Amino acid sequence: MSNGVLSARDPDRPESIDVDAVVVGLGAGGSMVLRELARAGLDVLGLEMGSWYRPEEASPNEAEMLPRLFQESGARATEDFSVSILQGKGVGGSTLHNTNLCKRLPNAVLDHWADRFGLDWATGESLQRDFETVEDLLNVHRVPDHRVNRNNSIIESGLDELGWDGGRLKHNRHPEACKQSGFCELGCPNDGKQNAAKVLIPQALEAGATIWTEARADQITTRDGRATGVCGTSVDPIDGSPGSKDRDFTIRADVVCAAASATGSAALIRRSDVPDPHRLAGTNLHMHPGATVVGLYDRDVESWSGNPQSVECTEFLDHSDPTSGGVWLVAGAAHPAGASTFLPGFGRSHGRMMQSYPKIASIIAMLHDQSAGRVHPADDGGLHIDYSLHEPDYRELARGLRGAGRILFAGGAREVIVPTTPALRASSPGDLDGIDASDLAPLSPALAAVHPMSTLWMGSDPEESVVDPRGQHHQVDGLWVADGSLFPTSFGGPPQIPIYTMGLRVGRAILQEYSSTMSANR
Repeated sequence: MSNGVLSARDPDRPESIDVDAVVVGLGAGGSMVLRELARAGLDVLGLEMGSWYRPEEASPNEAEMLPRLFQESGARATEDFSVSILQGKGVGGSTLHNTNLCKRLPNAVLDHWADRFGLDWATGESLQRDFETVEDLLNVHRVPDHRVNRNNSIIESGLDELGWDGGRLKHNRHPEACKQSGFCELGCPNDGKQNAAKVLIPQALEAGATIWTEARADQITTRDGRATGVCGTSVDPIDGSPGSKDRDFTIRADVVCAAASATGSAALIRRSDVPDPHRLAGTNLHMHPGATVVGLYDRDVESWSGNPQSVECTEFLDHSDPTSGGVWLVAGAAHPAGASTFLPGFGRSHGRMMQSYPKIASIIAMLHDQSAGRVHPADDGGLHIDYSLHEPDYRELARGLRGAGRILFAGGAREVIVPTTPALRASSPGDLDGIDASDLAPLSPALAAVHPMSTLWMGSDPEESVVDPRGQHHQVDGLWVADGSLFPTSFGGPPQIPIYTMGLRVGRAILQEYSSTMSANR
């Protein structure tokens, strides 16, 4: 599988290269664009700052896998450290570590995007057909009964008891390769994920694509209002430190596609001094931040085993009002190191709490956030993220924390722990009633986010959006975006299928535009 894959740190790697197109970032969106362009016959190069990992290299050791698969070794956070931000790296991006949740964009959100941002395609049948194409390609299917672990069964029974909206999720796991080991967030040693690395990248390579790993794009080059390529450097795949100056590279290309995530692409475009007359790039950041509520049970739950997330609660999501936000509830299983961060206590008291680890179930209250942040490029090639919740989102978060606790009680919990500061230890559903926005603040609770989006959003008006409805930059021809940056708003759900689908559509649009441009230049 290594044909066409070269480390940017390889001494035989050329210093400069000419290609038709370069794709920066090989997650869901970038891998799809790479595949589409290669299959159409373009000479296309994909750049990825992480490494190429084979499934057998995956390990259940968090200390080993977090630095491999996550930006900043899993320690990326907002400037005030109130939100930790888990973002992937490596060929396959966040599809290497995600839990395979698959949902389409809600119709009400698409209606809003069409009305507010001029995205006429959002309400057309072609988008739904593209969703179906992606789902077929990735083997998306409903999680069957025998793959619902105890944590998710508790949530399911709690929803039934309360009569709340929710249900079974879909995922993109191979039904035979998936062994339900529970280590999805650390990569899959069984190669059970039907993800970008397994499905799209091999097809792109077979069609003639080239990939440089351990390659960081530092600047998009332009001339006379058109993208001309990318300059960058080789980096250490673990800590991201740059190589020596003689490991710099220059890529000359007619097409540049930024697909390095809503944080990475925004920082790259801002660092490149791409024209931005309305100062929009890097703003409008949404992240679906969430907090984890824990239930303690008298029986073993062993939430680390099996498929981590297979049941959702949508009781507190209302997409009919685009300004109302809401909160999405889903299982929040974690491995020991991760669980230790949201279980209360210090020293011996925390040790006693960790002894309860086999008997806990957990739910993440994840905001469909209306608050918006900002991404800034850093001088060292990294980035800074400013983000804080506004009072309406705190109200929704409080509602979600109460709701998560009630589900856990309805599923048989003897105690529920809400991660405020100090933690609320509830012994009955009534103890949750007092939780409101006034109890919440930065770091109370500590939040985590895995879905950055919206920083280079689509729209028909150049004064109110960064890229056009096809994904091309309003100000620079030949510069495209194909990641979560494109979504104009948050939407309160897993974004992998929407990102794959946007990659498919952007890839097609690039081919159409490239063909027209080449014909005009002949």
